[in-house]
Amino acid sequence: MNRILVSESLAEEGLAILRGSAAVEACYSLSRDELLSVVADCQGLIVRSGTRVDRELIESAPKLRVIGRAGAGVDNIDLDAASERGIIVLNAAGGNTVSAAELAVALLLSLSRHLAEANASLKAGEWNRSAFVGAELRGKTAGIVGLGLVGAAVARRLQAMEMRTIAFDPFVSEERARSVGAELVRLPDLLSQSDVVTLHSSASPDAPPLLGAAEFQAMKAGALLVNTARGRLVDEAALLEALDSGRVGGAALDVFAQEPAQDNPLVKHPRVLATPHLGASTQEAQERVAVDIATETLKVLRGQPSQAAVNAPLIDPESLEAVGPYLSVAEMCGRLATQLASGQWRDIVIHYRGEIANHDVTPLKASVVAGLLAPISDEHVNLVNINNVIAHRGWRISERKTPDAEPYTSTITVELRTSAGATSLMGTLEHGRAAVVEINGFYVHISGPRLQPGQAADHLHLLVLRNEDRPGRIGEVGMALGRLDVNIAAMDVGFSPDDPSEMSMMALLISRTLSVEEVASIGAIDGVEDVAQAQM
Repeated sequence: MNRILVSESLAEEGLAILRGSAAVEACYSLSRDELLSVVADCQGLIVRSGTRVDRELIESAPKLRVIGRAGAGVDNIDLDAASERGIIVLNAAGGNTVSAAELAVALLLSLSRHLAEANASLKAGEWNRSAFVGAELRGKTAGIVGLGLVGAAVARRLQAMEMRTIAFDPFVSEERARSVGAELVRLPDLLSQSDVVTLHSSASPDAPPLLGAAEFQAMKAGALLVNTARGRLVDEAALLEALDSGRVGGAALDVFAQEPAQDNPLVKHPRVLATPHLGASTQEAQERVAVDIATETLKVLRGQPSQAAVNAPLIDPESLEAVGPYLSVAEMCGRLATQLASGQWRDIVIHYRGEIANHDVTPLKASVVAGLLAPISDEHVNLVNINNVIAHRGWRISERKTPDAEPYTSTITVELRTSAGATSLMGTLEHGRAAVVEINGFYVHISGPRLQPGQAADHLHLLVLRNEDRPGRIGEVGMALGRLDVNIAAMDVGFSPDDPSEMSMMALLISRTLSVEEVASIGAIDGVEDVAQAQM
């Protein structure tokens, strides 16, 4: 019988499922040394956010086949170390959707009717009805940032309250938005039109806040803000200033940039309703998460596929030999397409050319989708859940195969079509390194980093621009970057055989990411157009 260690509290409903098919050790107060000792003989490990599943732990558990995270985030699990060992990592991403959505609505209702202050006043012995005049939500506009599972659930609930719902999420289709009753708009339009702005988006650790001083200034005067998603989505100093000035009428915050947040001045602000990260803190969510992770863990131990897997399962040797080397190419093309494109997403076309076109390219498709998501979401993609991920976002993906890839052995082209046009990247494999060989029809050549198995990549900063094909343009760009104290590590200039406009494309690897103002200064150079940047 398989042994499963549960290192943190799990609802009894989940434990009962596990005990029906495995030997379960529920040990919630193990020291680090005790944890390493106990897990050594286990095939399964179930954790929450408090257990650090690092390389040391994984290497101390030679029998381990599956790690289950009873929750959504897997930041405390070393996915690379697990994948190298062929260990499947699971999460229970959808278990708290309803609880998180209901909390957002509850916070909004409490904020709009001053319920927390009224309750505190009455308990203090006061009876001051006139001090707590609120506002109805019916007929108001709610701006939803992020139409994932939680954002969509919030949209449906606010529509039941007769609110108009608009949304900003450039990474879902218009059909997906319509299906949940929301109208897609640009972020500036959402901010200017919304009486309520509620955040349900992910945030990468190195991304700037989505809402800063300029965004708060653009908001409708007196609008309310609700954040139950990620604390780092909001510039907290800018929010504090917007609350003090009255530009933002009030904020309900369940998440903060640094937690615990007892010393955060926002918590004590009179216009802030603050809760201690309660999004998943309901009995039903805890039960659902426990049942989901227990069920999926047992599936893996029985050798069955799991829809909850967050790292790519091993590819069979035959497929690995043919397409495995091109997984990094597929992921890179997808990742760059997301960063270089603008506008509302519509269609995605993947074109496989050369030898790889003669094989099952499903792993390559999964890598493209993983790359497309990487800059915008912490969602994980693998061969098992790829179709669910695509359907959830309403993406339309078509694939093409061509047996000839001259002058290359094989290439992968990712074309991302949006309301602003199409962005395409062709990549190939050269000497074990993924390389970009075409951007938007222009022939260029930029190689990614050379990595050993399991080695993390240092980001390469890519700057792409179109310029008039005349003397001096390359020098002007180089001098401008020099004045910004930016080093050029590599550069290529390419042409397009199908572009009669006598334009060239520069692709440069530079030493750092440029600010918005610095990108604008490059774009202001005479003869330079369409400046964009990305991390490779």
